[in-house]
Amino acid sequence: MKILVPVKRVVDYNVNIRVKADGSGVDLANVKMSMNPFDEISVEEALRLREAGIASEVVAVSIGPKEAQETVRTALAMGADRGIVLEAEGTVEPLAVAKLLKAIVAEEAPGLVILGKQAIDDDCNQTGQMLSALLGWPQGTFASKLVLGDNGIEVTREVDGGLQTVRLSLPAVVTADLRLNEPRYASLPNIMKAKKKPIDLRPAAQYGVDLTPRLMVLKTAEPPVRPAGRRLASVAELVDCLKTEAGVL
Repeated sequence: MKILVPVKRVVDYNVNIRVKADGSGVDLANVKMSMNPFDEISVEEALRLREAGIASEVVAVSIGPKEAQETVRTALAMGADRGIVLEAEGTVEPLAVAKLLKAIVAEEAPGLVILGKQAIDDDCNQTGQMLSALLGWPQGTFASKLVLGDNGIEVTREVDGGLQTVRLSLPAVVTADLRLNEPRYASLPNIMKAKKKPIDLRPAAQYGVDLTPRLMVLKTAEPPVRPAGRRLASVAELVDCLKTEAGVL
């Protein structure tokens, strides 16, 4: 079985985001970019399934600028077999991403698609669900555990009330949650080997998908500065402040 793993290039989670002076967006100049953390979890799970003899090939695919090759190369260094980059400039919204991934699924014919539940830059949490709908495949979202068997795949998913286990027939779409696994670090030998693994660079335009954004960002602003706390002398003073200032009592 082949597993397809979409990965996204985002601002590294350790970077302090800076907003452009004109409020038009986030300043990306000289900013470290990396793979979306939830997508790292997806890659790790696909690799574990291959190592268990369940999967035969892991293919990483990314949609974005030409620099997205670096993100795919990270997946290859972790252990993915090959990569695909659909080159597209500017913002590509979840529906367009799902349509492009549908085209890749038609070409690659994977038995399973595993992707992160959301990207940390826009937090949309939409692509996996949209891809499932477009393909007509069953979906298991927010997965914290996967068990593949003869009759399909059991997905333990995190919901508001706790955990829910669903059984899906294959092929299927699964989105990874934080507790699914702990991604491995790419070793230096694997990083060197990844340089020789194939990456297929294609223009996204060849699939005929309209990439025009449907949303317009009117303004981007940093959150307001949180006021400093103050130390109170007694419980009575605290209660008085909660009544008169905070208005919560």
